[in-house]
Amino acid sequence: MPQKPNILLLILDTLRRDHLSSYGYHRNTSPYLDDFSVEATVFDRAIAPAQWTIPAHASMFTGLYPSAHQLTQAGGKLSGHHPTLAEILRVDGYHTVGFSNNPLVGVLNNDLTRGFDEFYNYSGASPNRPIDQKRSRIRRALTTQFRRVAGQVSNLFAQYDELFRLSLNPMFFPALSRFVNYKGDTERSVDDFLDYWATQQAGGSDQPTFAFLNLMGAHTPYRPPQDTLRHIAPDLVDDRHAFGFISNFNGDPARWASPIDQPLEDWQSYALEAFYSAEIAHQDMHVGRLLKTLKQGGYLDNTLLIIAADHGEGHGDHRFFGHGFVVYQELVHVPLMIHYPTQFPAKRVATNISTRRIFHTVLDVAGVTPPLASDDPNANIDALTLHRAVNGRPDPESGIAYAEAVPPKTFLHVLEHRTPHHIDELSLTLTRRGIYEGDHKLALVGDHVEGLFDLTTDPTEQTDIAQSDIARVETLQTKVNHFVEQTEKQHHHHASDGEVSDDVADNLRQLGYFE
Repeated sequence: MPQKPNILLLILDTLRRDHLSSYGYHRNTSPYLDDFSVEATVFDRAIAPAQWTIPAHASMFTGLYPSAHQLTQAGGKLSGHHPTLAEILRVDGYHTVGFSNNPLVGVLNNDLTRGFDEFYNYSGASPNRPIDQKRSRIRRALTTQFRRVAGQVSNLFAQYDELFRLSLNPMFFPALSRFVNYKGDTERSVDDFLDYWATQQAGGSDQPTFAFLNLMGAHTPYRPPQDTLRHIAPDLVDDRHAFGFISNFNGDPARWASPIDQPLEDWQSYALEAFYSAEIAHQDMHVGRLLKTLKQGGYLDNTLLIIAADHGEGHGDHRFFGHGFVVYQELVHVPLMIHYPTQFPAKRVATNISTRRIFHTVLDVAGVTPPLASDDPNANIDALTLHRAVNGRPDPESGIAYAEAVPPKTFLHVLEHRTPHHIDELSLTLTRRGIYEGDHKLALVGDHVEGLFDLTTDPTEQTDIAQSDIARVETLQTKVNHFVEQTEKQHHHHASDGEVSDDVADNLRQLGYFE
């Protein structure tokens, strides 16, 4: 009997779809991803279920929208009633391993690492690498103890607003960000992953591998190598004015998530986009190394490889920076490519799909049934796998996808001290949602319409056509209301121990939830 496929989920954190040359960007930012995309299924309308790291990863790991899994805050924890990909695959015989450069996935105590046999962190004051296992027992013990303390401190910063604001102070952040490896270490994590993968495959183990790799190269602060910047924007290499602006921007992290009253000047926007693009290009080089090694080693022959972004990034678009509050295209329209030729041929797919369906796609290819009740819509792997969108079978979601932006409380508290007028002016305490159907998108702030957009003619959402298409607005708003009702019902169903069936309880017991 052939071995089940290996699985690699590669998340390119904070990567805007519209800044990849494989998706039409005017700069050559992603030549290696471009080459990969030629042999993969490329989704042109992949929508992130959330606008920032924690809820977006929780959705990809559980298949649930944020309203259902409810992990929307830095101090939260994923409910034990939502089994993760790693947990389900491990019970089915997979060896599960994670390599993460984002401290929000692996350092914080939010249970996103549940189910991983091994998990390595490249951010934080004490990174954790596979090589640590080869050190002396005493050194390993000291490192483990220091790492435990460092992790506890990191979680305190996520839970206490005063500490979080202090960490963003421009006086401390530049030095602090380097000390805590804020963006991890892309090069080392790729090297470690490739060494680990080769060892696993050479060992002749009967266990297939599920690997998760998160790269943070596209995240702020922007400090690309000079040669990469020269390739992307040669005119900026000697521009002291531009470097001064980027240096000030990098050193003021509270600005990364703060709305603005006036748009950036053209030269500022140009510099920001160029430095961001250079970071993408530098990361793409390392992604290229990874892809080349996997291909030359024959490792892709029986591997499901999924490459996606968890969310994008705002650079002053629609008055917002960062990825804290909105569901505009720059944040939730993300790249998604899948390589597994037996089920995912080389083609482009124009259907609206949610990246939460990565969960269902992985389980479908692995031939695994999740430990969920038969009447739970999230258990319908056959219906929700993205294989449906590729082979022309009817899509149960009818080409509809949703995005939800629950305001992160830590960012709100920063704005209370920085620019409090923005909170009421921009309704930042309200949840924003977007619904995609066909070529149109409706964005809502709470129950109020923020805008209706025709994305074929207006891909950057500059023209609100809500007043000229009221019937469509009403129809889409009704669907959003029904979506919220259903996802919250899904959450309450799982939140109550008394509503877990005996069959589900048995499955959860296998995952280690119950004694």
